[in-house]
Parts: sequence; C-alpha cells; structure tokens
Amino acid sequence: MTGDAAPATTRDAFLGGLVTVEQPAKGRHRAGLDAVYLAAALPDATTGHVVDLGAGVGTAGFCAAARLCDITVTLVDNDALVLDLARSSLTAPLNAAFASRVQVLAADITAKGAARHASGLTPGMADHVIMNPPYYPARQFRSSPADARAQAHMLDERGLEPWARTAADILREGGSLTVIFRADGLQEVLEVLQGRFGAIDIIPLRPRPDAAATRILLRAIRASRAPLRLMPGFVLHEGDGSEFLPEAKAVMRDGKGLDLQPRP
Repeated sequence: MTGDAAPATTRDAFLGGLVTVEQPAKGRHRAGLDAVYLAAALPDATTGHVVDLGAGVGTAGFCAAARLCDITVTLVDNDALVLDLARSSLTAPLNAAFASRVQVLAADITAKGAARHASGLTPGMADHVIMNPPYYPARQFRSSPADARAQAHMLDERGLEPWARTAADILREGGSLTVIFRADGLQEVLEVLQGRFGAIDIIPLRPRPDAAATRILLRAIRASRAPLRLMPGFVLHEGDGSEFLPEAKAVMRDGKGLDLQPRP
C-alpha cells in the first residue's frame, strides 16, 4: 500500500468464493451487486480485451475474468489507493485462476485525448468496455472534496460525457460497451451515446416483480446503426422479503452470466 497510513480493509468473497476482493472497510465506495451484474452482462462467448473504466478495487473486472476464460482485463482508475488494493487482491490464492489475465492501469478517464493516450488509454485498445460510472450529478449533492466515497458516487459538472468519449475512443469499431446506471438516469446515458454507439439494449433491473426498475444495464456497439431494443430485464427478490430469486442467486453466488446474446 502507498501513502502515510494504510486504511483498514476487508477481504470479501464474490461469486461464491470464485473471487476475493480487498477493499476499504469504510470511507470509500464498497463493491456489491452492481459490479457483479455488470460483469454478468457480458455474453458467455465473450473473448478479447475487456477494459473496466473506473474499476475501483477491481470487482467487476475480477468477476468477468473469473467467468470468461478467454478474456484479458485492464482495470482503469485514477485513485492510487484502490488500485493498490486491486494489485493486492491479484496476489490472493483464490484469484490465481485469472490473475495472470488482469492488469492495472492508473489513468484519468476524464482527461482530454493527448493526456489520456499518454497514460495508456489508447485508441482501439479494447474489444469490450465495462463501466459503473458515478451515479449522481454534483449539483444534486454537497460533499467535502476530500470525501473519497462521495467522489466515487458523484459525477463532476461534465457529467457522463467524458466517460462516453473515452469508451468510444478506446473501443475498436464494432466493440461493445456495457454500463450499469441508475434507472432514472437513462435519458442522460442515451444522450451521451448518441452518434457514438448503436444497437443499444436496455435491460431493467427490478428489486421485485411489481416494482419499478432501480438500475439499468445498457449494452451498445460502437459505430453501429442498428436500432435500440428494450429487453425484458431481471428481477432480484421474490415477494416482499429479502430472499433472492434462484436466478439472482445463480448470478451472485455461482458466477452465472445473464445469458444475454451479443448483438450483430
């Protein structure tokens, strides 16, 4: 770990123990369901280079690498502390099955072209991009600039535009983008993808069968002209309780994908 004082951390198992992640015990974003579902949205036949933008401690990228044996993964973030934790996690014995296929890159996703390219985010480097960007516009909340957890959850005044620009730049033509975002931010996501991506699939995630979606998974193809599709989506819980449906358990505890097919 770098810095004057290493924070307290926990080692947490994902996918029923197929993945272990070291992450701060408090003070920063802690990975959970969103990262697992983001990784599970990659089709089972996915191959090639997957770049996880805003990877944090690496949960989504690790889960993707654990399930998909024919991919390499680059974790990208500009927070040195979480990247150090990702590197530490890659040495854990439970991650040995995929660790050699994962690398870590320190880079500012929102930087302009020349600076971004110099940091290693080069045009056409990725076959697939996954990302779980901060959910909330800064104008909606007040927080200390030193609050690292808030920064992980809040976009700056530029919104999602730099994220979409970088994803389009580093993807090869025909490459895929997979995003998880809050459901009421769908319009914001579609606006920044316009002109860059097509073949957009919108996949709602609902907490219960009769509830409105709280999250969306959105998949798109760079430079495609194919039309948008609204997909059936997934439900997490049964009834009014906290018990997960068998399909949700299979994703979170057994490392199963969402069985989504690639768009042509």
